[in-house]
Amino acid sequence: MTQDAIFSPFFATVFLTLLVWVYMYIRRISFIASKKLGQKDFAVPGALAQISPPSVFNPSENLKNLFEIPIIFYALVLYLFITKQVDAVYVNAAWVFVVFRALHSAVHCTFNLIILRFYLYLFSTLAVWFIAIRAALIHFGT
Repeated sequence: MTQDAIFSPFFATVFLTLLVWVYMYIRRISFIASKKLGQKDFAVPGALAQISPPSVFNPSENLKNLFEIPIIFYALVLYLFITKQVDAVYVNAAWVFVVFRALHSAVHCTFNLIILRFYLYLFSTLAVWFIAIRAALIHFGT
């Protein structure tokens, strides 16, 4: 296993964020144009969120989510690479994170079935905590 193998799921997560960002703006700009909203409609922070339907609001919320737990994932990937600890277990766990995170985003940005979204989030986050705990145990020599 080469050390740089960990960067494939790393960049997949980056490009997931890009995809959600583009999708959010497509939904947002379409909504603003269809309602003929102007600058005064956005004068108060959060005003757009209050008047947006879920099809516009949810992609924005999902983008925010992609700057929460994934930040820990990015840091762990860099830590594993720098310390030369990348192995098949870490790479597979990273791909589990990416797949479930992508599914979570797809659900959140579209039909938003809450219980399904919760489980997808849970499994993706458990993969990150697995990586973190395993790395910490190795670091502390346990």
